Amino acid sequence: MVRTTALLAATAALALHAQAEGIYGKTSGVLQITGMDYDRVIAKSNYTSIVEFYAPWCGHCKNLKPAYETAAKSLAGIAKVAAVNCDEEINKPFCGQMGVQGFPTLKIVRPSKKPGKPKVEDYQGARSAKGIVDAVKDKVPNIVKRLNDKSLAGWLQENKDSAKAILFSDKGVVSATIRALAIDFAGLVSVAQVKKSEKAAVEKYGITEFPSLILIPAGSDDSIKHEGKVDKAAMVDFLSQVAPPNPDCPAPKEKRSKAKRDDKKVSKSSSKFAKASASHKSADASSAAATATDETVEEPIVPTKSPSPNVKDEDTPKPIVIPAEDIKPTIPLIAESAELQSLCLNEKSKTCILAILPKDESSEAAKTAVASLASIHKKYDAAGARLFPFVGVTASNPVAASLLTTLGLGSDEQVHLIATHGKRAWYKKYPSTAFSAEEIEKWVDSIRMDEGKKEKLPNSILVAGEKPDATAEKVAEPEPVKIEVEEVPDEPETQPEHNEL
Repeated sequence: MVRTTALLAATAALALHAQAEGIYGKTSGVLQITGMDYDRVIAKSNYTSIVEFYAPWCGHCKNLKPAYETAAKSLAGIAKVAAVNCDEEINKPFCGQMGVQGFPTLKIVRPSKKPGKPKVEDYQGARSAKGIVDAVKDKVPNIVKRLNDKSLAGWLQENKDSAKAILFSDKGVVSATIRALAIDFAGLVSVAQVKKSEKAAVEKYGITEFPSLILIPAGSDDSIKHEGKVDKAAMVDFLSQVAPPNPDCPAPKEKRSKAKRDDKKVSKSSSKFAKASASHKSADASSAAATATDETVEEPIVPTKSPSPNVKDEDTPKPIVIPAEDIKPTIPLIAESAELQSLCLNEKSKTCILAILPKDESSEAAKTAVASLASIHKKYDAAGARLFPFVGVTASNPVAASLLTTLGLGSDEQVHLIATHGKRAWYKKYPSTAFSAEEIEKWVDSIRMDEGKKEKLPNSILVAGEKPDATAEKVAEPEPVKIEVEEVPDEPETQPEHNEL
């Protein structure tokens, strides 16, 4: 019996450990990140990313996993594919700030001219690998210069001190892979594309095969032709002879010979900790999904390892601390029934937090509850996010007595916190008599994450008022951004971009 109990305990512990790690393993092509990693790994990157916000217990998230991992393999070397486990306590505030209201939520994040402030948009396409890949490729910035016979000479004279690379292709469209390659070497190697039909340019460099890549070192008129397979890893390696790729783009891994692979197997078998240490890469390695080694130009299919990002102390956002003496009641106190009904208690209203106050609004409990709610809102406002409305309902408001009686909340000499949602006709009670900011924020987080039991909001409480301000619940998105290189739009093409340079 003791052994059986121990076995069950061990099994439960393993299950909890697996849940904590999320649904994507260490060998997955999906980057498993936290809210603290997002700014460094995603927001400040020059690469387009797609981020999934999920919960391990969510059935739809589990169903999406195979397609999402397939998309990560196809996008290796082109864009970052990441995931955030919103079920972890450390990530719940971040998921709320990103406007996550259901699972899974997918957001495409792409750079622009303001570093660290990317354009964030919801992915609304098909929950399939192809749908995700097509949408993300379409959002990869294009800094590749499109050249023809007339513009080639002028471009070659520009920035003579900078190395240049030209891809000769039989297609007019600039593929997502070449756009990613240009980002890899932005500011280091200028990348251009010339179509096969530009005969003078093709003849100048003796190009006979398409696609072909040439490199022109800085200060030189001579070109070096890339030999061998024209895939992403090979092209990165080829251009690296004049400049290493940007830090956000680790250099391709060297392909190991069979002897080296055998040596590695022996090394692993001789160390109990080899596997554990392999999961703790440097912070820069968290960007490896943006430059896979075995990915082909046509359609990258080989997954890359995605270690958990190692966040340095200096990269970790410091918590916003608001001294108690500086907290002032900033939430609105509503004494009129019509105002409260218009904002929170009508058939079209969304989530509101109501603090129903006692007659003695100067009581310690009332002051603490109002101050805590104010501090939570101030914290999220400082972080650039908005929560749903927090309002105080004074005892003089006729609706206060109706709420206390109809919902059976209790005495009018106490503070009562409830969350309401008029459109869905539910309410949720705050389960404690302690009104510290920490305790209330946990409760607010559970509401944002749609956790816990809700109760039916009686129809007698609601009125058929106008829909309140739609911005009340909206989480502020970062401003649009692009990398600091002028983008060159693609020419219209009838042929799809897939599988070809």
